[in-house]
Amino acid sequence: MHGDYYLPDLAVNEEEPTYGKYGMLRKQFLKEHRLARYQYLLMTGELIAHLNRVDQDAREQVEIMMKQMAEKQGVTEEVKMQDQMKWVGAMNTIKACEEEIVLKELIYL
Repeated sequence: MHGDYYLPDLAVNEEEPTYGKYGMLRKQFLKEHRLARYQYLLMTGELIAHLNRVDQDAREQVEIMMKQMAEKQGVTEEVKMQDQMKWVGAMNTIKACEEEIVLKELIYL
């Protein structure tokens, strides 16, 4: 109690934010489109853990799906040795496709 008012006794979670690209995208999405969820996570001290978890899951899913798609399309180390620019172009296309899928499935929910 401070004067005539009761103020909540909030403690800030001192967990170190280690999230990357996908965590930042998720945070921005929550702020803009899911404000109640964002505020709940922030007030309960679960925001950073949530963002770290989403970032980790997204990175793992992109990596796994890139390997699978490269295998299906025949983008191998052999192609890399023969024509590096073709390999780079194919891998960039695969990564863009996989990131789009991850953004729709994990980030923008």
